[in-house]
Amino acid sequence: MMNLFQSALAGRNSGPRPPIWFMRQAGRYHNHYQKLKQTHSFIDLCKIPSISCEAALGPVSDFGFDAAILFSDLLFPLEILGQGLTYDEGPTLAWHISHVSDLSRLRHSADPTTEMGYQAHALRLLKSQLPPETGLLGFVGGPLTLYFYAVAGSHQKKDERWALAQAGIRNGLFQAFCEILNPLLARNMTDQAAAGADTIAVLDTCAGEVPLAVYEEIVIPVIKDLLSRSPHPYPVTYYSKGTDPSHWELLRPLAAISAIGVDWRSPLAPVLDRFSDRFAIQGNFDPEKLRSHDLPSLDRELRAYFQPIRALPASKRRGWISGLGHGVLPKTPEENIRHFIKCSREIFDQ
Repeated sequence: MMNLFQSALAGRNSGPRPPIWFMRQAGRYHNHYQKLKQTHSFIDLCKIPSISCEAALGPVSDFGFDAAILFSDLLFPLEILGQGLTYDEGPTLAWHISHVSDLSRLRHSADPTTEMGYQAHALRLLKSQLPPETGLLGFVGGPLTLYFYAVAGSHQKKDERWALAQAGIRNGLFQAFCEILNPLLARNMTDQAAAGADTIAVLDTCAGEVPLAVYEEIVIPVIKDLLSRSPHPYPVTYYSKGTDPSHWELLRPLAAISAIGVDWRSPLAPVLDRFSDRFAIQGNFDPEKLRSHDLPSLDRELRAYFQPIRALPASKRRGWISGLGHGVLPKTPEENIRHFIKCSREIFDQ
């Protein structure tokens, strides 16, 4: 018997309501997380399996989400490749890649099974403690996103290093970096799936930062290479930010991708109508709107968002996983999380 999350992931949810899962549902907005942070560092939360498990379980127990996600960070592959990694207000790498010659400084023999084994351990703990009706996600950073971090130090800065990273996509630096990165990521994905994850999310938040032609010509082959390196058969959820249907059409031939995550920029009903025959679809309420301190206004926003989806034929919603267009933002009121879930269930249980 598949649970609700697994059924939607397989495009077979025959029930009236979708499963609900949020990216970053364990995070700074949540009182449970804040209490853990009083006695544990962020690194502890990620690397001590029992604490990582506790962090991931908190929002499931509190809000009743239909899936839990591994509590970790997508930059740890860069750490074990030798770029160093510290956290203060945010992540900082010890050094950045500037030229192809810098790739010789990376640890080409990095072993994620040994050096990132805390993730698989945390997933096994989660699997043993989650109720059977709750799904489980693992995740890795997408190759393009990890490349931008490795070269520019961020997925957001628009400075000289960002320009260097953009140039490196066209001059071969990106592909050369991914020849080292992809074997590590593929093994990490396999290890997480073997530890019990129902799907591995590939979080490629920088996908929309390059022109569509470059995405098709250069990025898609690297994604295809990554997916081909993992022998373990498991569903992959590919989340991209700043993308549109033209990008998702390019993902159709990649059979390992079972689901796509859609950000808040695209109305979801047309996406479900066009792509539900091929992918399960996760998303995509605007996380900024969820920070509203006006609950009646939020209720109106949610109902306006849900109604076009509710109006679709049930067959178009069998693979929908309800959630946000990105992660829960800091200072999001907890009552808004509860109201999202309550409103969703009211509308779709009718």
